[in-house]
Amino acid sequence: MSASRRSGTTDELGPDEPDGADLLAALLDGMDAALCAFDADGVVTHWNREAERILGWSAAEAVGRQGFAGWAVRAADAEEVQERLLAAMHASGRQVHEFALVTKEGGRVLVRTQSAAVRGSDGKPAGVYCAFSEVHAQIDLERSIALSEALFEDAAWGVVLVDADLRPAVVNAHAARALGSGRTAVLGRPLGELISQGVEELEGALAHVLSEGAPPSPMEVWVTVRAPSDKHDKHDRHDRHDQHGKQERRCWRSGFVRLASPLAEEPVPLGVGWLFQDVTEAKHTEQEAAQLRFRAHQLHRAARAAAECEDPAEAATVHLDFALAGFADHAVVDLLVSEDPVRLVRAAATPSGAPGPGLLVTRGALPVRYGEGHPAVQCVERAGSVRAAAASTDDEVAWAAARQWPEGSRYALCAVLRSRGRTLGVVTFLRGGSRVRFERGDAMYAESVAALIAGAVDLTG
Repeated sequence: MSASRRSGTTDELGPDEPDGADLLAALLDGMDAALCAFDADGVVTHWNREAERILGWSAAEAVGRQGFAGWAVRAADAEEVQERLLAAMHASGRQVHEFALVTKEGGRVLVRTQSAAVRGSDGKPAGVYCAFSEVHAQIDLERSIALSEALFEDAAWGVVLVDADLRPAVVNAHAARALGSGRTAVLGRPLGELISQGVEELEGALAHVLSEGAPPSPMEVWVTVRAPSDKHDKHDRHDRHDQHGKQERRCWRSGFVRLASPLAEEPVPLGVGWLFQDVTEAKHTEQEAAQLRFRAHQLHRAARAAAECEDPAEAATVHLDFALAGFADHAVVDLLVSEDPVRLVRAAATPSGAPGPGLLVTRGALPVRYGEGHPAVQCVERAGSVRAAAASTDDEVAWAAARQWPEGSRYALCAVLRSRGRTLGVVTFLRGGSRVRFERGDAMYAESVAALIAGAVDLTG
């Protein structure tokens, strides 16, 4: 536009400049919604391409007609439709109606219209504009919006919209609680600031979805959420920490969808929709069930193998070897020779180096030098299981050496050997620092193994 035109000194347009009518026509034809307009007498003044697509009538055929009567609506409906459309000139705001319009081929299309008054320079009604779309398309849009709002407000699982930089752009309340923060506090932050362990796997999955598309099935990701900065958020802190005060790993079953703009000619990735559900308890239950099945199978196999041993002492080591699989790195069996004071003699042990089968110790060995308060001694005194652990990784060597256990041992579980109402000794299972500490379920298994070993030891007496 020329300088003289911009300054208002002349009303003439340059040869290459569109006038207002051209700009208006381009704007109307580029709209996604069908639009028509009527003057104060109900004559069609505007008709865009989307209206032509829906009804089949071109702008040349529509503009200048008196209302919709005789061409775009049935004759029986024409008067009512005309009155409801023109009534918008004297109403405040937009009016929403649904009409059955007639296509050029004679079919009928149910449309939802939004109409409002067009006012002239004097402020008086000069006509009506009417935007309309097919009802099913409008309902689909409303459903999509309603679904989106429901997911981000009321969903019982986590929903996160991640942008192309792999940062949360929108989160729902459930996801915010799982991530240990408020809904706005996590927005725009790298996932590494929210998750300490498992973030590489999660970011890899998101990057794959952006480049390749969604995986065919949900995936399970084990993560550890960083401690919340708000120290007063006790509820969230309790949910993510175990009884030892350590951050607890969570298993999130996750599904992903790639988001692309519906307005672009070619798919433009807007990010990833990430939906997840915490299935930690279910996974722990599955793992415990699998563990119980394996241990029961090992006890069965050990019983059958021990039954073929002529020497009861050998049968005891067979039970020990089968118990070690997937349970502990090392094990020792100490037999009781005196109760007051408690004195124990080493009867069997696995190799002190790499894990291996249990070996019998020469009979008549001297009592092992267990000091007062040693877990094995406590086990005899209590006639019950005792768990122990080194205070830290740095103390492992000194802790194991002081207790006459193989080097590298960090966690211990002692189970008493009892048969016919008598205490015969102690079996001690040991784990290295790369494994987890013994739990209550481990003690129950160790007691089952100890009962079998005690029965074999009793036969040697």
